[in-house]
Amino acid sequence: MAIIETSRPVPFGAASTFRIVSVFDTLLGGIVSAYRARKTEKTLRALSNAQLEDIGLERAHIHAVAMRAAQM
Repeated sequence: MAIIETSRPVPFGAASTFRIVSVFDTLLGGIVSAYRARKTEKTLRALSNAQLEDIGLERAHIHAVAMRAAQM
């Protein structure tokens, strides 16, 4: 029975490069999420109480809804 070696050594610096890219990816994701939350909250706050009631929201819940929507 033959054994095939499938693991290869990682090229020099690849692990460090991956970590750096991962940090920037996480940072960019946080910035995009915060932008979406602010935009959603601003849009919802511009609605009248009657419009908010039509979609089943209360003004007090806008921030929580915006934060949940930004995480999607």
